[in-house]
Amino acid sequence: MALSILATRAAFEPLRSLAFGAVAAGYTAVGTPLLNPCRILTIVNTCNVAVILSLDGVTDHIIVPAGTAKVYDENANRSESIQGFFIAQNTQFSVRREAAAPASGNVYIEVQFGLALQP
Repeated sequence: MALSILATRAAFEPLRSLAFGAVAAGYTAVGTPLLNPCRILTIVNTCNVAVILSLDGVTDHIIVPAGTAKVYDENANRSESIQGFFIAQNTQFSVRREAAAPASGNVYIEVQFGLALQP
């Protein structure tokens, strides 16, 4: 195994969340922008309605049905010659409701990134 692969460990950014009462018809930011490039993104929707996630606060990108979660492993196909995909640092996640206002639940965003270890 190459040193570059051994010299990176998994790390998590603080959990981002948005309570059901803040999930509106228009986009609402969920937490702060990414501090690091995201390798693995998990979106958990415990609301009783579907929500739509945007990576730019304008465009509909991902729908998450009520009571479900989605995981995106952007770095799954990484190799020594292909560094894999990442969601860019400073990306701000936003959500909106698909239709009716939610009456319960939260939206959670979990972000995993690679932390380079010092030699």
